Amino acid sequence: MDAARPPATPSQDAAAASGLDWADAPPPGGAAESTAAGGPAPASSAAASSTAVGPVAASQAVASQVGPGLAAGGHATITAVADRRAAAGHPGSPGGHASGNGHPSRAGSSRHGRGAARDTSTRVEVSVVMPCLNEEESVGDCVRAARAGLSRLGLPGEVVVVDNGSTDSSAARAAAAGARVVAERRRGYGNAYLTGFAAARGRLIVMGDADSSYDFTAIDALVTPLLRGEADYVLGSRLGGQILPGAMPWLHRYVGNPVLTAILNRLFGVRASDAHSGMRAFTRDAYARMALRSEGMELASEIVVAAARAELRCLEIPITYHPRVGASKLDSVRDGWRHLRFMLLLAPRHLFVLPGLLLLGLGLLGQASLLVAAVTDPARVTGGPGVHGAWEPYGWYGTLLCVLAALVGGQLVLLGAFADAHHGRVGWRMPGQRPPRLVRWPLAPGRGGYLGSTLFATGLLAALVLGVLVVTATTGHDATGMARVTAPWPGWSPRLGAPAALPAAGLALTAAALGLQGMLGTFYLRLVATATGAAAR
Repeated sequence: MDAARPPATPSQDAAAASGLDWADAPPPGGAAESTAAGGPAPASSAAASSTAVGPVAASQAVASQVGPGLAAGGHATITAVADRRAAAGHPGSPGGHASGNGHPSRAGSSRHGRGAARDTSTRVEVSVVMPCLNEEESVGDCVRAARAGLSRLGLPGEVVVVDNGSTDSSAARAAAAGARVVAERRRGYGNAYLTGFAAARGRLIVMGDADSSYDFTAIDALVTPLLRGEADYVLGSRLGGQILPGAMPWLHRYVGNPVLTAILNRLFGVRASDAHSGMRAFTRDAYARMALRSEGMELASEIVVAAARAELRCLEIPITYHPRVGASKLDSVRDGWRHLRFMLLLAPRHLFVLPGLLLLGLGLLGQASLLVAAVTDPARVTGGPGVHGAWEPYGWYGTLLCVLAALVGGQLVLLGAFADAHHGRVGWRMPGQRPPRLVRWPLAPGRGGYLGSTLFATGLLAALVLGVLVVTATTGHDATGMARVTAPWPGWSPRLGAPAALPAAGLALTAAALGLQGMLGTFYLRLVATATGAAAR
């Protein structure tokens, strides 16, 4: 179900009318495409570090200073959120599609229909959002610590706990501690957070887990740069701060988090030190600009990527990471794969285009080399045995492998072009992940059909001519079973099995197949460009 869309801009009308290149057409909504992907900058010297006081101890120390209504947004309530599928369309993370123009409407309902749970009757500056799934041992302490942190800030605030289907008393304990509890029936880390973000009433949003692993009494370290206008998005870095003994498994600390963060930094040109930290803060405008969609643990990666895509001013603050209370919900292999899969889906240049160009180049170069080796066979010049006896198996199988490599490479390049067009359509396109101009230029709707049809016709004609020559040049077989040539042509081996025919035919058919792929692929790219123009209207 599409969200409210802005009217088409003159540039989009012109693009739709002229058949502008799929790769260069402006995104829906008239917004200019991002041209830089700056990541989180190092924390400034003035930025405050988080305290090492544990959430539980801190909450016990200051809870008596915080009244039931102070800085918590009023009475504790439990709000049920309607089923999102019934309330609105359900665009997924990169496995699905976005509604409307790929961005949440700023004037109307929010994504998944979550806006119905948001109440703006009370002025709130800071909202602390916590997802919760069977955290009855810790959620109350976390809520009290967050209320204490809001009290330190001296700003009107609230604590929003998103109950993600708890079967224990988590929701009741959160409400008793002063939180506003909303329910999200669809399981998932991202689902819970997105519901909480939509229900939050604050101009500033702080996110953190309800398992006592983060110190909510120190949220002023994350919020202060936002209040001063120094940043739009602040990340609390565990790896750049302090990790207490027992807080993070060795595999996560020294392998999982550093490796996944390094991959994210390399793919998207950011400089995050801890891309999977669970404690962050951002403005409501920054949240709208990021247009978050992920429904699982990969939301942590998406926030970093989306902040770079939206060109937010990013800042990192070192924080202290504490041992969690209760059993962990993480699955190292499953959740690690979800993060990696998400990053690859947003990186068509590295996932499809570059491997495809490599395979395509190797396949074409291999076929050309085999053809040169065939036409320079000594048997063609001297009439002697030449090298065909020992070389022949490599010629047959080498040609087939090279043809396969070239065709697979061409298909991967085309998939990369498709993914880039899709990402431009829904607002996921990253500047550093665009296919090179070498790919975009020949696949432009205005010229891709002509180039593809020409290549297809030329390759097919060459293969047909070669077939006629092979048929007319043979009269039976010799004693070894090889075709006997009666009319050798320049560059033709006396024995067709000694490989002049096969590499030439393979090269011609490869060109025909690539031309057909490109010709048909431009139809899809034209469809995306047309849909983009229609969505802008």
